[in-house]
Amino acid sequence: MANGSITLVAGSERTRFALQNQLKEYLYDVVEIKSFATEEGIHEKISDELIVLSSDLVKNELIEMNLLDTDCEIIVANRTINYDYIDQVVLIPKDTDVLFVNDEKETTYEGIRALKELGIDHINFIPYYPYIKESVPKVDIAITPGECDKVPGFVKKVIDIGPRIMDFTTVMQILNKMNMLDFKGEQFSNKYLKKIINVAKKIAELNSEVTNLNKHLNLVLDGLNDGLLVYDTMGKISVFNENLKRLLNVGYTKVIGRSVKDIIYNKSILEFLMNKETGTKVFDNDNVQILANKFYLSKSNYTIVTFKNVKETIEANENLKRELINKGFYAKYTFDDIIGISDEIKRIKQIANKLAKTDLAILIEGESGTGKELFASAIHNASRRKKGPFLAVNFSALPDGLIESELFGYEEGAFTGAKKGGKAGLFEQADGGTIFLDEIGDISMKVQTRLLRVLEEKEVMRIGGNEIKSIDVRIIAATNKNLAQLVNEKKFREDLYYRLKVGYLRLAPLRERKEDIAELIRYFIKVYTMDSVKISDEAIKQLIEYDWYGNVRELINTISYMLAVREGNILTVNDIPHRNFFQKRSNELEKEESNYEEELEEDQIFILKKIHELNKSGKTAGREKLAKLSEGTDFKMTQYEIRGRLDKLERMGLITKDRGKRGTRLTNKGEKILMNLMAHF
Repeated sequence: MANGSITLVAGSERTRFALQNQLKEYLYDVVEIKSFATEEGIHEKISDELIVLSSDLVKNELIEMNLLDTDCEIIVANRTINYDYIDQVVLIPKDTDVLFVNDEKETTYEGIRALKELGIDHINFIPYYPYIKESVPKVDIAITPGECDKVPGFVKKVIDIGPRIMDFTTVMQILNKMNMLDFKGEQFSNKYLKKIINVAKKIAELNSEVTNLNKHLNLVLDGLNDGLLVYDTMGKISVFNENLKRLLNVGYTKVIGRSVKDIIYNKSILEFLMNKETGTKVFDNDNVQILANKFYLSKSNYTIVTFKNVKETIEANENLKRELINKGFYAKYTFDDIIGISDEIKRIKQIANKLAKTDLAILIEGESGTGKELFASAIHNASRRKKGPFLAVNFSALPDGLIESELFGYEEGAFTGAKKGGKAGLFEQADGGTIFLDEIGDISMKVQTRLLRVLEEKEVMRIGGNEIKSIDVRIIAATNKNLAQLVNEKKFREDLYYRLKVGYLRLAPLRERKEDIAELIRYFIKVYTMDSVKISDEAIKQLIEYDWYGNVRELINTISYMLAVREGNILTVNDIPHRNFFQKRSNELEKEESNYEEELEEDQIFILKKIHELNKSGKTAGREKLAKLSEGTDFKMTQYEIRGRLDKLERMGLITKDRGKRGTRLTNKGEKILMNLMAHF
């Protein structure tokens, strides 16, 4: 039974969720906790026994809007880095230049200071935040506390350390105010100290690992399948592993420190090594074809060359590819397979490419036929996991009783019909790779709970087993349902929703990017006929006019039909199927579009109108500008509130957001609905 109540207010929904979970960890059974995010809009004055605010910015915003009862007990949180997510930061090489990306200048510098105070000072932090005026060097790595969408496009690797959480002092203050210090204080301080000790150990281990590295390096090098050679500008050898000795038939036991000229006698290979030529070349060495790849280390005077047996490499790659394809563990598509010229498809490909460079869980939302698996496959192939397995499972195709055993596996005797010796689940089989969970909105609450554990702990336990197995799997989930609505209806776990939605993609339906239709039509015709068939301009024009409720999948079916019934080598309007062939508009879609005019709040309509006006005048529609335009009107909003409403409008498919010069723009659907609304005034 609750002995008191706390209201938590944060700026963003993700921060609200993180801080709420932190409070629940110690107070869920004794204190009622309510929470709000200003970006989602707050419609009544905040008043409670204790109010906890995520920042001074949030406090000032609430006071400005007259939404904070200042007579209440108020704590403004001091926030620090979440220690649970800094492993990757610790492993960044010494003296590496790294961007630290956050939403505001102040929070950016606070985050850098918190990491340095933690002892992470071996890297060079470069602050980055929206609208920064100083020029920023193009570096490869960025660290961000949950603000991945603000990372610039040139960054190759993003390390998301999650939103900053409340520090030790703040939590102890809260426990004290709620008279829980004696009851919960020791539990919290012990857990906090344990985390601090673990962080200290990781940093200490980093230093000791450098000392131990050389001891293990030779073992690792000798275990490589490739031959590896490293030498300096004078030809002096520093690495020459055992596999290279085998490939080049070198009988010397001691080669380190000697010149390549004294060790390698094949004239063609030696000439390749000693000249300035780089790249890949094939050599014949005692009737064995050898592939050599040579490159320089840009910041040193060393040259690295890898050697492979051509025949063994081809056979190994073919066998591996065949095995993966046979098992269905092979990602077929890359970003080059995603066809389109529209700004929307270019924007979403750019975001997906950025997300591919991270290990974040990703949620892809989109109607049936928009290419969710295509994007998941492309993300896998653009990631560091591309050589690992890619497993796809469609929940709508599996009976609920089978889902658990397929995902998590089972031990022998776990249930009637269980295989002898048990079976590894898909998560175990996907270790080191990616698992694509399609139609995630169809799974039961029971499966959701088990899936949440995998995301939180990176561990699985087979049905009927007692052994917990650690796994390294990236999760990409997809749905054609509105998961946020399912969360509100208590049909989908809120904590799982936010665990999956760390990275997010919304795939626009084809009717919102009609400029891609002609491009797709010509592409599919080329694929199916090798350019031997063309299509008339009139036929393309008619096909563009259709709304394609089945999206790209329906377009493919239509082109396949037209190719099958054509008379000659030109597709014409006569080849277009009868209207009964096309997918009818679903009741859900019809209801969705017809209800928008009633569902939209007046402040959302105001935002749509202002975006439309700014777009028409060639100006960028950003949060700051929209907030200024709202001043002096009945719809005065802060940047946080604007952000929340823009997120909702984006989820409804009415706008697209671009952090570049284009800014926020209305989609075709957004234009259509706004025109209908304006016609009623």
